[in-house]
This record gives sequence, C-alpha cells and structure tokens, in this order.
Amino acid sequence: MPKYINNYNQIALIIFILSLLAAFFVTNNVEKQWQEQSYVYQVYKNKAGVNAYLYQGQEQTIAHVVAYENSPLNQTNLNKLVGEPKLKEQWVYRTNGNKGSELELLKPGFHFGVWSLLPAFVAILLCLLSKEPITALFGGIVVGAFMLGRFDITDQVLVPSLATDSAAALLLLYLWLLGGLIGIWSKTGAAFAFADKMTQHFVKGQRSAKVVTWLLGIIFFQGGTVSTVLVGTTVRPFADKAKVSHEEMSYIVDSTASPIALILAFNAWPIYVQALIFVPGATFLATESDRLAFFFASIPLSFYSILAVIGTLLLSLNITKFSGKGIRKAHQRVLTTGELDAPNARPLSAPELQKCSVPKGYSPHFLEFVLPLLSLIVIAISSFIAFGSPKVNWAFGSALMLSVIIALIKGMSLNDLLDGFSQGLKGVVVASVILMLAITIGSISKEVGGGLYLVDLVGKSLPFWLLPITLQIITMTIAFSTGTSWGTYAIAFPLAMPLAWTIAQTQGLENPEFFMMVCFATVLNGSIFGDQCSPISDTTILSSMTTGCDLMDHVKTQLFPAILTASIAGVLWTLTVLIGA
Repeated sequence: MPKYINNYNQIALIIFILSLLAAFFVTNNVEKQWQEQSYVYQVYKNKAGVNAYLYQGQEQTIAHVVAYENSPLNQTNLNKLVGEPKLKEQWVYRTNGNKGSELELLKPGFHFGVWSLLPAFVAILLCLLSKEPITALFGGIVVGAFMLGRFDITDQVLVPSLATDSAAALLLLYLWLLGGLIGIWSKTGAAFAFADKMTQHFVKGQRSAKVVTWLLGIIFFQGGTVSTVLVGTTVRPFADKAKVSHEEMSYIVDSTASPIALILAFNAWPIYVQALIFVPGATFLATESDRLAFFFASIPLSFYSILAVIGTLLLSLNITKFSGKGIRKAHQRVLTTGELDAPNARPLSAPELQKCSVPKGYSPHFLEFVLPLLSLIVIAISSFIAFGSPKVNWAFGSALMLSVIIALIKGMSLNDLLDGFSQGLKGVVVASVILMLAITIGSISKEVGGGLYLVDLVGKSLPFWLLPITLQIITMTIAFSTGTSWGTYAIAFPLAMPLAWTIAQTQGLENPEFFMMVCFATVLNGSIFGDQCSPISDTTILSSMTTGCDLMDHVKTQLFPAILTASIAGVLWTLTVLIGA
C-alpha cells in the first residue's frame, strides 16, 4: 500500500477520535435549541365525518385540534421551554381571514447549533480521505448517535433504522430484485446480446453510446433512484462495449435523473412538494390546486436542472470543455489505454457481473433483455398512472420473473439460474450495505438538526436579492450533508417559504409571487445539486453501482461540472429577482 494512503488513513483515524470526543462534549454540555416545524396536509372528512388526511397512502384521523396560539409547540412557547417537549406533535388551526381556519400539524425539532453539522461532516471527510465509504458512513453514524446519547449503536441506531418500511423496501429492491435481475442477465447472456444488437444498429462508438444514454435519461423521467437504476442497468452493456469511461457514464446517468424529473414533473414530485409550501396570507398558495399551479409555473426558473441536462448533452456529444479536468482525463484514458476505470479504482459492482457466464449449449438472445425491461417500464408507468406513484418493486419483480421464465423455457437448468441469482446478490451486496448506512446517516443528520441550524442562520433582515442564492447554498449544503433531496425539502420548505413571504412583504416587493417562485426554484434545485453530488446519496451510490464506477471517482469527477452549473444558476436567480421582483 502506498505510503500516502497510510498517512490519509491515520489522519482519518485522528479526525474520528476527535469527533467522538466532540460528540461526548455535545451530549453532556450543549443545550438543544427547539424550533417549530409546521406541516400542511390535504385534510378531508372521511365516511365517519371525522377530519382525516393521507400519509404514505394510509388514512390518518385527526382526533384533537387546538388554536395555534395555545399550542405548546408554537415557537413562542418553545422559546420558553425547559427540557424536552411533552408532545411529539399536535394539530392546530389558524384563522386565515375570510377563508376560515387552516389546519396544520406542528412538530418540535431541535439543533445543537454548528455542532449539528458534525455527523455529516465527519462522514464526508472520512469518505474523501480513506475512500472507504462503509467505514466513513459508519463513523458518521457513531458520532451522531453519541451526540444524541445513544451509545448502543446496534439496538438504538442500526436496528431501528433498518427495521423501517422504507429500508426494507430498498433492501428488497436493490439487493434481491436488482441484484438478482443483473445476475440472471449475466448468466443468460441477455445483457451482452442486447449490447451486440445496440452496437450493430444504434451505437457505433462512444458518442452514440452516450447520446442513447442521455435520451434514456430523458425518457425515464420519474427521477431519483427509479431513473438511475433503469438507465444505468440498461446502458451498461453497450456502453462498456463502446469503451465509454465509467466516470462519464455515471455522471450522465446521475445528472439526468432528478434534474429531468423536475423539468418533466409528471410524477410524484409536485404532489409531495405542494404539501410543504403553504404560507398563511399567501393567497396564491391557499389550496392544493393553487400550490400545484405554482409548482408548474416555477419550472422555467429551474436553471440548475435545465443547465445540468444541457451539460450532459454536451458531454454526450464529446464536448468536454465544461466537464472539468476529471472527466476529460477519464475520456482521454479510455482513448489511449482502453481502461474504463482509473488505476486503483474499486467499482461498486462485482467483477463477476461484468463478464458473461452463459452455460454451454445455451444461446443468448437480445429479447431476453428487452422483454423484461419493457415489462418493467410498462408496470412502472401504468402503476404511476393508476396509483399516483410507480410500484417499483412490482416492476422489478415482474422483470425478474419474466427473465427466469424465458430462461427455463429455453432450457436453462434451475441450478444455473440459481447460480446466476446468487452471483447477482454478491455483486450488489457492498453497494446495498453502503445504501443502508447512507439512509442511517441521513436520518441521524436530520435528527441532530443540521438542516434546521442552517436555515436558522438566515435572518429576516437579509436583502431580498440575496435570499435566493442564500437558500440555494443552504439547501445544497443540507442535501449534500444528508444525501437526500426530498428530506431536504421537508426541512427547508416549511422554513424557507414563510421567510421569503415575510421578506417580500417587509421590503415592499412589487411582485411577491414571482419572488416566491424564484426562491421556491432555488430550494428545489439546490436540494437536487446536493443530493446528486453527495457521496452518501442513494442516487450517487446507485449511479456508480449500475454503471460500474468507483464511488469516489464518480463523486470527484462530477463535482466540477455540477458546481459550475450551480454557480451559473445562482447568478441567473440573483439577476432574475433584481429585474423581475
């Protein structure tokens, strides 16, 4: 092992020890600073005549409502609080002029000041120093748990985090279904047959391979992990055959996932976000339909997402001037050496999934790849139309079963299929562990209040023209630290939108609605940037895994074009409010 790697590991160890000492200091000496958090849901009367709302597809009833002024969870009362709040949540009503009363759910949140950034900071710094995401993420989890006074990491942190429905669903999808499907395709040779067919008819070289990848990113516009997995899994065979560097492929896959989902927002994003942006007094945000219209009207202001999609198109056309030194170096490496990965790279997907292991006498066919993929897409889209969100597990489960059935009909033995399935599980197990730890560190970072602290730094006296770029930087930091854009929305929107409205009113802006749209777009796009670039984000990890790239190589090469795009977007948002607000 090179001496400089040992030095970096020693530095990482010292940082971890110092961070643990800091965590002990926080849990024993730093007071929690409590913050009011308000959530608005679409409340309706159920068949029993009781107020109710839907949460994660399940109906929840509202038993008791109090006036906002009388709630112990409003900010005035939280400022007087000594110790912990007695209530975890409470429904309240506020009078909204002639429109009657608005129901809101109040929940208390807290932060430790600047110390709240420590767990995410440790995880990211250790990841950069050691290039070992598993140990880095676990280090951040331990630091965050100690800050919360939870010293039994297994029973108090890991088990509760991994026992959630969302964690179980991710394990089922990315370990069993995705891993199994990739393993079956490797055993049947379906992916390689598809790559041959694409090479014969569509993909003639690096440029066409990248353009096809970009187009698929546009077509699969559901966003997030769904798009990342679909595109990455589909393009990997023919992109490798066309000798496209894994850094380029992972960047294209990652940077066309969430950005295009925001631009072509015919998905679950608007429904989720609209529930977070109600502001008392802002009539254009009064109802769900008003908030949805506000969302779609703001799409042309999503400068970061628009520029990110354009930037990946330029890279796909081999225009690398704006892509940064890292991607240009990867591009030249493939041209000169044919190596898809950098020296000493450790791709997240296992080597056994990168080679064909077809049993003797079995004849692969490209339709064994296409038909399961079509069933996956059809079920994902139709379930989205029918239920409002894509049933991803159904989609991948059907693709896996169809692949198995076709192989059995063609004469492959059950033992060979099981061997392919098990090899697939082995190929994604490391990435699945990283994914689970990323979920846990994101939860810990949110619980210690990193996002609340960052938003709390912004005062109401801030000049209006500085607010958009300030919100952009804050949400970029929150999402980068927690690895989630949707989690950042839940933290930032209930605080950022009322702040933007207050500034618009107190500073006498002529067009407050337009100003709010710009601020709204900066939160949306800043969160996407942070999620896209974070080494603890599920989309970052999955982009690396499905394209066969080293995680930290993907993170490092993606940072320059993403930062350049975000910088241009920040300038455009500032000019927009100066001219239009």
